[in-house]
Parts: sequence; C-alpha cells; structure tokens
Amino acid sequence: MNMMMINDYKAKIEYDPDIDMFRGEILGLNGGADFYGETPAELRKEFRKSLEIFLETCKEKGISPKKEFSGKFNLRIPPKLHSDIVAIAKTEHKSINQWVAEKLEQSVHTS
Repeated sequence: MNMMMINDYKAKIEYDPDIDMFRGEILGLNGGADFYGETPAELRKEFRKSLEIFLETCKEKGISPKKEFSGKFNLRIPPKLHSDIVAIAKTEHKSINQWVAEKLEQSVHTS
C-alpha cells in the first residue's frame, strides 16, 4: 500500500511523473495538506513539516485538525451478494452490520 504514517496521521503517496517526485497527501484532515520528496527520507521529513504547519494553523484558528466521521455510509451491492451476506450473518448469529463491520476491519488490518 502506498501509505505513510506519522503518529495518528496517514498520507497517501503517489509518484508525479510531471515533476519526477513523489507527492504525499495527508488524509482525514479538515482541509488540504500535501508534501513532496524525491526519497522516502525526504518524504517523511516533508510530511512532518507539512503536518506541523497544518496543526499550528488549526490551533491558531481554533478548529479541529481532523475531519469528523459519523460511522455511517451507504453501500450499494448486487442483490445476490446482499442475500449471501444475510445468510452468512444469520448462521454466525450476527446482524448484517456487525458481520460487515468485522469483515471490513479484518480487511483494513491485514492490508
């Protein structure tokens, strides 16, 4: 996975061929913050610098740096998959929500 972490903050890393550098975008913020570097060490250094600037700006403005998430989202899936999920969840004595949340958590933590 093209991700870098500092403390609780994650950044998506991509290569930008137009400038022949790697670009990082800090995820889950109440605004935008990105950084660039040619090497992993330079990316980490710029990530820290960009994050520090973003956090300081949030502090000055009195806003929360992290985006708030409700824990709810809509998901559209094929009817057959829906039916299969209901059947499996019932055999495991779980609600659909509980079963899906467990599967998503397992997927996120094994990536």
